[in-house]
Amino acid sequence: MKAFIEGMPKAELHVHLEGTLEPEHIFALAQRNGIELSYKTPQEVVDAYDFHDLPSFLTIYYAAMDVLRTEQDFYELAYHYFEKAAADNIVYVEPFFDPQAHTSRGVEFATVINGIARAQEAAAATLGVESQLILCFLRDMSAQSAMEHLEMALPYKDKLIGIGLDSDEKDNPPSKFAQVFAKAREHGLKLTMHCDVNQKDIHEHMWECLNEINVDRIDHGVNCLDQDDLTQEIVRRGMGLTVCPVSNRFVVQSLTSKEIRRMLELGIKATINSDDPAYFRAYLTDNFLELQREGDYTLEEVVQLNRNAFDIAWLTDADKQRLLGKLDRYVARAS
Repeated sequence: MKAFIEGMPKAELHVHLEGTLEPEHIFALAQRNGIELSYKTPQEVVDAYDFHDLPSFLTIYYAAMDVLRTEQDFYELAYHYFEKAAADNIVYVEPFFDPQAHTSRGVEFATVINGIARAQEAAAATLGVESQLILCFLRDMSAQSAMEHLEMALPYKDKLIGIGLDSDEKDNPPSKFAQVFAKAREHGLKLTMHCDVNQKDIHEHMWECLNEINVDRIDHGVNCLDQDDLTQEIVRRGMGLTVCPVSNRFVVQSLTSKEIRRMLELGIKATINSDDPAYFRAYLTDNFLELQREGDYTLEEVVQLNRNAFDIAWLTDADKQRLLGKLDRYVARAS
C-alpha cells in the first residue's frame, strides 16, 4: 500500500504556497534580504510551531512571510513546492496564494503573481507538474480590501483559474464577501471558500457558501456531516470538498479518517490535500499514508479519493480525461 500510494499520480487542490515555506528557505531568504530573525537555526523555527487551533497557527504563519520580498523570492517559494509535488507524483495542482499578506507589507501585487507564474511555467516544462492558480482573500480583512485586490488581479486574469477565501473565520462569514465573489464570477473565475473544521457558526457559513455565494467547491467542509440536509445538498450538487487530514489533527486532534470514509459512503466527492505542509510537516503523500494507516483504508478507497480530486478540478473535460487516464493506467498495472 505504501509503494502504491507513493507512486500513484495525484492531484492536489488545497495547498497554500505560503504554507510551503520551509524553515531552511526562511533562513536563506532572510539572509539574502537582510532580515534579522528571532531564531538561530531552522530547527528552532520548527520547535516554535506550537499551534493547537486556527488563530495560533495564523500568528506564526503570517510572521514567517516577512522574508518574501522580491519576484525571485516568490518564484523560489512556488518552484520549491513544485519540486516537492513532483517527488510526490503530483501531476496537477491548484495552489492558493494570499496577495493581501504581501501588499500589506509593501510588496507589489505584480511582484507576487509574476514570480509564481514563472515558477508554474518552469515546473510544467521541467518537472511535468501542471498547475492553475487560485487567489485567496483574507477574510479577517475588509471586503473593500478584497475588492481592491480583485481589481488588482483582473489585469492578470489569464494567470488565475479562481478565487478563494481563507484565514480567521470567526465573525467573518462568506456573505461579507458576496459582492466580491459575484464580480469574480462575472469575470469567469471559479469560486471556493474555506469552511474549516469546528469553527464558530460553521454550518451557517457552509449554507451561505451554497445559497448566497454559489461556490463551485468548499475547502475543508468536514462539518457538513453534522446536518443531514446540508450533506444531502452537497451530494445533490455534486460538490467537492478539499479535506486536509494532517491539518485537521492540529485543530481537532484527529485525522478525521472516520469522517472522510463516511463522506465516501454518502457519495460526497471528498479529496485529500496537504494545506500548509511546511508547518504541518506533511506533504500530500504523507497525508495519504497517515490517513490510510489510521483508517485502514482499502486500495479502492484511496484511489477514489484521488479520482475525486481530478474529477472536481477546474480543468477542461479533455484534460480531466487525459490525467484520469494516467491514474487508470497506473491502477491497472498495480492490480
